[in-house]
Amino acid sequence: MTASLSLPQGKPPQVPRRRRLATTRAVAALVLREMSTTYGRSPGGYIWAILEPAAGVALLTVIFSMAFVAPALGSNFALFYATGLVPLTFFTSLSGRVGASVTYSRQLLAYPSVTLLDAIMARFLLNALTQTMVATVILAGIMLAFDTKVIVRLPSVAGAIALAATLALGIGTLNCFLFTRFPIWQQFWSILTRPLFIISCVFMLFDQIPTWARDWLWYNPIVHIVGLMRHGFYSTYHASYVSVTYVLALSLICGATGLLLLFKHQYSLLER
Repeated sequence: MTASLSLPQGKPPQVPRRRRLATTRAVAALVLREMSTTYGRSPGGYIWAILEPAAGVALLTVIFSMAFVAPALGSNFALFYATGLVPLTFFTSLSGRVGASVTYSRQLLAYPSVTLLDAIMARFLLNALTQTMVATVILAGIMLAFDTKVIVRLPSVAGAIALAATLALGIGTLNCFLFTRFPIWQQFWSILTRPLFIISCVFMLFDQIPTWARDWLWYNPIVHIVGLMRHGFYSTYHASYVSVTYVLALSLICGATGLLLLFKHQYSLLER
């Protein structure tokens, strides 16, 4: 006579504590690995991560300050272009890192204790923190170096950073599947994202664009993130066109689709 085993009534099944610890250890190990390989091999490491967007802001400042008397907002060219370029760089850099998660950690994914989600979250956490540090250093440095006379709305600035990170995670997760399943898509994606510098309102205001162009550019989620960032630095700029719901919905759809495809085809992806 056999006894049947059943869970106690009223108590939902719980995730084993051992699995949670294994996930935490795997993510931590992957983060440390990327810190040493990505930022620890080249001289300067994290300094180069700051210098690249800082150089872009400096170049825009020099060029446009010679052509115009004042920027579209405020009186400081460096701050205006930084509030556009920093969110764009945040998204492009982070989404690119997340998109290459499987390729980067393919050998470690052969171990049962390391999952696809571990690899994605490790790259996302480290690079999101890195880009947040870069954004803080550049924006704070400009405010310390120049008399910008702005009152920062921290909730709006933090919201813009969070939206950029969420969008990068969602699109990066979808690209994680596409980059691995169709390697040529990585080259196409690199080409498709190049015009973002022009169509993301980095060196202009969304409100200054002709109406026919605004109807199309509104669907670019980076435009909303840049608008929210500038709303955080300029009290007179209300950015009524910004839709947080749209950016979050797009991020969720891309992220959920990417995860479904990754877990459905994970074995074939790892064998490629």
